[in-house]
Amino acid sequence: MTSFVRHTALLALTLVFTSSYAWAEMGVGLAMHGDPKYGEDATHLEYANPDALQGGTLRQAVIGTFDSVNPFALKGKSADGLNLTYDKLMRRVWDEPFTLYPLIARQADISEDRSEITFTLDERARFNDGSPITVEDILFSYETLKEGGRPNMRRVYQLVKNAEIIGDTQIKFTFGEGHDQETALILAMMPVLSKAYWQDKTFDSSTLVPPVTSGPYKITDVDVGRSITYTRDPDYWAAGLPVNVGHHNFETVTYDYLRDDTVALEAFLKGDLDVRTEFDMTKWETAYRDDSSYTKGRFTHGRPVKINALIFNTRRAPFDDIRVRKALNLAFDADWINKNIYFGKMERIKSYFENSELAAPKEDNLWQPPASPDKATYRQNLIEADNLLTEAGLTLKNGKRTFPDGAPFQFEILGQTLENEKIALHFTRGLKRLGIDARVRTMDSAAFRDRLNAYDFDMTLYHWISSLSPGTEQYLYWSCEAAKTEAQWNFAGICSSEIDALAKSIPEAKTREDLVSSVQNLDAALLNQVATIPLFYNPYDLIAYRNDIEHPDETALYGAVIETWWHKGN
Repeated sequence: MTSFVRHTALLALTLVFTSSYAWAEMGVGLAMHGDPKYGEDATHLEYANPDALQGGTLRQAVIGTFDSVNPFALKGKSADGLNLTYDKLMRRVWDEPFTLYPLIARQADISEDRSEITFTLDERARFNDGSPITVEDILFSYETLKEGGRPNMRRVYQLVKNAEIIGDTQIKFTFGEGHDQETALILAMMPVLSKAYWQDKTFDSSTLVPPVTSGPYKITDVDVGRSITYTRDPDYWAAGLPVNVGHHNFETVTYDYLRDDTVALEAFLKGDLDVRTEFDMTKWETAYRDDSSYTKGRFTHGRPVKINALIFNTRRAPFDDIRVRKALNLAFDADWINKNIYFGKMERIKSYFENSELAAPKEDNLWQPPASPDKATYRQNLIEADNLLTEAGLTLKNGKRTFPDGAPFQFEILGQTLENEKIALHFTRGLKRLGIDARVRTMDSAAFRDRLNAYDFDMTLYHWISSLSPGTEQYLYWSCEAAKTEAQWNFAGICSSEIDALAKSIPEAKTREDLVSSVQNLDAALLNQVATIPLFYNPYDLIAYRNDIEHPDETALYGAVIETWWHKGN
């Protein structure tokens, strides 16, 4: 689970939100650290246009299929876009690391130690059948999601020791052992279910019957496995709240399910889709024809990027030797790959929190991936790699790199996409020059996930994701405990008492300054493990969109927010 932001409390933090449609009378939001960005005079978010036109249709593609409209149950494959149909107690915004503002809850009272939080509901809050949202619905939602929701929900909601209705519009949650600074804020983002609808139904199951929901859109058409359409609710009670002004502008939103990304790209180019986010730099540079009907947009963002890497399994020899890991980094010709696969448009990842203030300062004692800007430099890298391997006891005999017992140094690189396969295959060519035999194996997603969960690989090409407010997930990424527990995210098998202590300190940071310092120290410690061969990132969101689609001038800190886009009209 990506992390969430913290907020400092002096004595007790009380957020009072009135029923007004402007923050001038509602107070301000709840931030994990420091003060919320938006004060009492704010009427909308800066990355939303309050004058955006409303109407029209937004068509997007999804690869694969679906068989459920229940996004919370483990059974079935839920459709995309269901977040449009569910509101939460409080709403997260995307131009702050982690701050919540009023939605279904108009007031939140939180204790100094964050062991208690009390929500007061907005009496105007309604489900899409017109029925009021009550504290009984909140309690039912908590109990239902704790037992039948997704694992991340269960993990956090089980930290609640007691949930108690204390008035017609108030409900109090008290946390037990294991809660931290972010727990109350995560709970505040709980989606709200209708007790009247769900109480006599099986919740933990797939369904294709649209339930009673609470968000700005309703499900209006389901073509199983092919498409799902949402229509804006004209009676949505919270449309005028500051967090929603300038949002949800399209009358209908449709997700078309297609068999692969090539088909999806052609559908966009033919005009059958309105917006396409591109993750493949090769396609971005070569596959989009000159066409006046759409625009190719680059949107700068400030979030930490996905950390794609070739990951060593340090549980296995010889990757348990840092000299071997450094040698293989030297054998990776990053500059050639960037130029020939990515048209030189990507940046090299040099931090586990790349593209953010959380990245460790670049100091002399900080390991950084080696560059190979020209052939001479790459040759020198290979000479240094050979020295490191020899020092580690892996000598070159008759062109083959061997262990002291004469066994050849060979291993498998596990991947799941053709792009990854291209990178891995080029890497194997450099390894051959060192006498190392590496084989690339590309698997389907299910088989790949099974191997990944069991840590059953020598090297794999995968990733980690962090937010601007890292939290408890960092312990699951990097701790000794996670390294020994299957289906966690410590793929590399990192185990260090220093890293354990740093990862544990992050959720307990009381100020933003403390958080940044702890994360930077963690980043430095991780980099010096040399547990990966870092790959590349794009500092932009690449989004192609039809020319009758418009977006706000300002992009949010976390990147483009499609919910704020609109149709230009005639």
